[in-house]
Amino acid sequence: MKTYMADGSLQKNWFVVDAEGETLGRLASRIATVLIGKHKPEYTPSVDTGDYVIVVNTDKIILTGKKLDQKIYYHHTGYPGLKATSYRHLMEKKSDFALHQAVRRMMPKNKIGRQMLKKLFLYTGPEHNQQAQCPKTLEI
Repeated sequence: MKTYMADGSLQKNWFVVDAEGETLGRLASRIATVLIGKHKPEYTPSVDTGDYVIVVNTDKIILTGKKLDQKIYYHHTGYPGLKATSYRHLMEKKSDFALHQAVRRMMPKNKIGRQMLKKLFLYTGPEHNQQAQCPKTLEI
């Protein structure tokens, strides 16, 4: 029996996701699965078989429990010390960045993972710029 190995010539679909009322982690894991391509039977780990994902209404994502106040986003500036921001402040100012970080941390940590992440488009409002690609609605 021969093993099927996908090549780069697979058809890539476009999906649009409405994030209104969705939980951050559950939404990020579903988006990461589609970007990686694990939802397809042709999935091959060494090839980018994933699809494009457009996410609208990222400002209406919810966090359960006390995560808005207790969960902290840390980043390093290159100087001694860390910068800390609560997720309440992060979701008010840059909700698309919070979702981008959640999805990025679920992707493979290599060149292919960075290439897959470029197929993610995030918008805070209900409108997006990819109408020409005729995206299908992805149910979460």
